[in-house]
Amino acid sequence: MVRFVATADWQLGMAARYLQPEAQARYGQARLDAVRRIGEVAAAHDAAFVVVGGDVFESNQLDRQVVVRAFEALADVPVPVHLLPGNHDPLDAASLYTSTLFTRHRPDHVHVLDTAGVHPVHDGVELVAAPWFGKRPLGDLVAQAVAPLPPAPDGVVRVLVGHGQVDVLDPDGSRPTTVALADLTAALDDGRLHVAVLGDRHSTTQVEPRVWYPGTPEVTARRETDPGNVLVVDVGPDHLEVETVAVGRWTFDDPEHRLDTADDVSALLAELRGRRAKERTALWLRLSGTLALRDKIALDAGLDELAPAFARLDLWHRHLDLAVVPDDHDFADLALTGFAADAVLELRDVAASGTEASAAAQDALGLLHRLVGAGR
Repeated sequence: MVRFVATADWQLGMAARYLQPEAQARYGQARLDAVRRIGEVAAAHDAAFVVVGGDVFESNQLDRQVVVRAFEALADVPVPVHLLPGNHDPLDAASLYTSTLFTRHRPDHVHVLDTAGVHPVHDGVELVAAPWFGKRPLGDLVAQAVAPLPPAPDGVVRVLVGHGQVDVLDPDGSRPTTVALADLTAALDDGRLHVAVLGDRHSTTQVEPRVWYPGTPEVTARRETDPGNVLVVDVGPDHLEVETVAVGRWTFDDPEHRLDTADDVSALLAELRGRRAKERTALWLRLSGTLALRDKIALDAGLDELAPAFARLDLWHRHLDLAVVPDDHDFADLALTGFAADAVLELRDVAASGTEASAAAQDALGLLHRLVGAGR
């Protein structure tokens, strides 16, 4: 029996250019802080080691500071750490893992799973590694690593550490790197393996009771499901227990709201004001409904006021279905005359026309309302 921590897809050095510039640096630090929290989880659960199922680094071409700071974080992990090269950081000719920078600064307890097959790592424990040697392998690397294995010797626990999408979860099953779940479960059934840990899927996922994706320890995209975790795995020849432990601190989300009234707008803005840890939250709002122009102006003003508090606060325009309908009350209190009044009437007609110019007319009306209102 052995207990270990399984994680994957750290992608240290990830740029995250979709965040506000000052938030990008904080987010990069958060990914390093997650490594330290993984060490704390290992210590708290008395784990024997940590395995990282690929994509430890964002790429093989990283700033020196990223690599050195990664090793500073890894130095705080109190147990051996085994790194698997993945598709972002493969063992190719430009591999970071073979660079002088890496070999010079790597802590002694950090090991690279740089060959396919069996790696004895602990008393009675073998890791079966399936590292990537290039960004476009020509086959199922997991199957290639597992196929030649005999059953595990008596009393030995075998853990598969691989990277790639299993075929039952892969919408593009034609990719040669897709992991065949049937082959993997066959190896689990006949005793060649006892549990499989895979990277590449950033959402914590149980494929079947013995095949798991830990997911990324810190969220990387808005559509991920349950990221920010690691797995604490207890495994023996006849025993398996997996516990999910949260380590992530950031939130990426794409909440959906329907807005038809001023009250709907007020409720959304109140919800956003009430969010905790805004500085670690990125939101892409999906909005639908029909608003009067004055309510849309209130929405825009409220979002502009709140945006600096968030790592990102924006509308997801691809999922924006929000119509703006100007009415007589929107401009009545501005007492417009002459050219300005005529322009408003013309823009109102275009805004309500449902043509390609509608959105531009709505924006123009909103700008006109703000400019005139500000000058009063």
